[in-house]
Amino acid sequence: MAVTALILYLIFAALGFGWRSWVQYRRTGSTGFRGINGRPGSLEWLAGVGFVVSIVVGVAAPVLQHLGFTAPIALLQAPWIQSVGTVLAVTGIGATVYAQLDMGESWRIGVDPSETTTLVRSGVFGFVRNPIFTAMLVFAGGVALMTPNPVALLAFVVLSTTIELQVRVVEEPYLLQTHGQAYRDYCVAVGRFLPGVGRSDFSQR
Repeated sequence: MAVTALILYLIFAALGFGWRSWVQYRRTGSTGFRGINGRPGSLEWLAGVGFVVSIVVGVAAPVLQHLGFTAPIALLQAPWIQSVGTVLAVTGIGATVYAQLDMGESWRIGVDPSETTTLVRSGVFGFVRNPIFTAMLVFAGGVALMTPNPVALLAFVVLSTTIELQVRVVEEPYLLQTHGQAYRDYCVAVGRFLPGVGRSDFSQR
């Protein structure tokens, strides 16, 4: 199962970063990578660094388990749990790619404050404001269940924390500043990570 988890991780990286970046470059002349924001030590910077760390640790988890350096937590080592994890991981890959395509030319990794991208509200973005991040969490959760060792669970915790930081400290302030009332209306109508959950009324802030 550890080998399968590693293969799925490589597929996720190849499609979600490599292939999608290539598509973006073909469409716009830009890879979509914007790098890490903020000064070292700031919340913005920690969000970017944390994302990289979560990916590295997430890949390391199945490798370490396969090599025998870490073992699954006994309570979570059951065939049906690994099967559920596999389904979630595969679903997460498909959902990530689908949501990325729905984002069109506005897709990017990181934020350039000087850049103005279109506010996407169609497709899956009509149901959830951050469907790519939701799909990534589904994938990461699935992999963690496939190889439920402490390293994999740590990777999932770091990714979850990083995504929360990225959305609340980087993405939302940027979109609010860029799109103003249109983004406020969007936040009131659509949930942050799940349909109807995490809707924000900026007028109350």
